[in-house]
Amino acid sequence: MIVKRFSTNELAANCYVVHSGREAIIVDPGGEAPEVLEYLQAQQLNVIALVNTHGHADHIGGNHWFVEQTGAPVWIHRLDAPYLADESLNLAPYVGQTFPRVEPGRLLEDGDEISLGSETITVLHTPGHTPGGISLHWEGHLITGDTLFREGVGRTDLPGGDGTVLRQSLVRLGRLPLDTVVYPGHGERTTIEHEIRRNPYL
Repeated sequence: MIVKRFSTNELAANCYVVHSGREAIIVDPGGEAPEVLEYLQAQQLNVIALVNTHGHADHIGGNHWFVEQTGAPVWIHRLDAPYLADESLNLAPYVGQTFPRVEPGRLLEDGDEISLGSETITVLHTPGHTPGGISLHWEGHLITGDTLFREGVGRTDLPGGDGTVLRQSLVRLGRLPLDTVVYPGHGERTTIEHEIRRNPYL
């Protein structure tokens, strides 16, 4: 599995293209990003889905544009699906964004699997930053959205946030193998071992 990181908006949210064989998913398209399309074309990739780790504007702002460009559906956890249409939840006005509503093509649940080429990604429900926050896990790798950052975690004082629930999600992630590489929603990648040693929330 190959992971390519892009930054697609002014809030420096990470957008990831994850691919195996000729199949790819785009994780958290936060805005219009021609450079992502150029990468997809150069690698001759077919996008099967746009996966939102959660429903905040800086992670979903490019959904409509990427749907138009790739024809791929949007996948999001069912508890965050309301964020796609509700600006009081996704906070678009507060980050200076406006974007058309996109209906989800699939509502994800904990334990769902995403097949890419010959490999499989497992959906982990990791709420706390939002009710339907998810992480994407496959052997040795983990995309965490805004649940876990390098030496930090996502805020819990926004609509739907819950500090107690987030701590439970962090406990779950902390049980993964220590050498698991973590790709967060903002900032540089890290490992579970580094976070256990350096992150006060773990």
